[in-house]
Amino acid sequence: MSSASENELDCLGWAARDASGVLSPYKFSRRAVGRDDVSIKITHCGVCYADLVWTRNKTGDSKYPLVPGHEIVGIVKEVGSDVHRFKAGDHVGVGTFINSCRECEYCNDEIEVHCKKGVVSTFNGIDVDGTITKGGYSNYIVVLDRYCFTIPDSYPLASAAPLLCAGITVYAPMMRHKMNQPGKSLGVIGLGGLGHMAVKFGKALGLNVTVFSTSVSKREVALSVLGADRFVVSSNQEQMAALAKSLDFIIDTASGDHPFDPYMSLLKVAGTLVLVGLPSEVKFSPLSLLRDRITVSGSATGGTKETQEMLNFCAAHKIYPETDVIPIQYVNEALERLLKRNVKYRFVIDVENSLE
Repeated sequence: MSSASENELDCLGWAARDASGVLSPYKFSRRAVGRDDVSIKITHCGVCYADLVWTRNKTGDSKYPLVPGHEIVGIVKEVGSDVHRFKAGDHVGVGTFINSCRECEYCNDEIEVHCKKGVVSTFNGIDVDGTITKGGYSNYIVVLDRYCFTIPDSYPLASAAPLLCAGITVYAPMMRHKMNQPGKSLGVIGLGGLGHMAVKFGKALGLNVTVFSTSVSKREVALSVLGADRFVVSSNQEQMAALAKSLDFIIDTASGDHPFDPYMSLLKVAGTLVLVGLPSEVKFSPLSLLRDRITVSGSATGGTKETQEMLNFCAAHKIYPETDVIPIQYVNEALERLLKRNVKYRFVIDVENSLE
């Protein structure tokens, strides 16, 4: 088997070369299709905050040249001899990881994201052959079939991309904490890529949904476009006080630092707050937990089983993320706008029609 360096540099992507995070065209090779592999022509890739974090080396472990992107959708080009779930022409997706040990209890339960040995990330990870993984800002990818998802034929590919990180990140804890109970009340903190999906899922599940935001300008979209039942400016103490002990669940998608106690006071007895954002610290009074039996939980993406369930759920209920489809040539500006939270609500790169 030829090494990656000997293979033809037939994959075209956009890569960051250093911590400036500036992306530009980059040619590299993908591995040959193995017996358990699926080769996918990428049509679209969502732009996730993770792309910003690793292209700019915010965690100190970026490996350059770095090709980001882990909200990948496309069309199967070729499958290995042992692949029976997919065939050429199928619509498929790839999310935040492309390998795991496949032996531990979590892999066996199809929640591979919690693999004891750690998952192999879709980009900037170390694959089993020692190569550095490269993501979906590229024209094709080769992935083990276990880590590929079926995109229902009726579902638009551009809309499917954000589901593979933003969508599953809120869907997984909603199912785990039994938020699929019509009539219960859900609070959603923050109205970005994650928050707007939490609102859409909440309404599809029959919940009464309240959006909390620091930005009053998001009121109209929250209520009219996303269908939330209530909008609260989180800095308005009167509005917050009026909702004391009224919510069964809260999903906190905010990554900026914010106080937690004001939100804890909005939960009913035995209510649950799930953190899916990434503030620099989480701080709250123990009394908030003890007095009302509050549960605080965290969550990050999801396993293969629940990801496929979510894709099927979105197709069945006609749930579509709010997207802004862009050519790859605009991606540096898009990442700058993402940094400034100036996006409604997910940029999606039209890889198929702009990468050349």
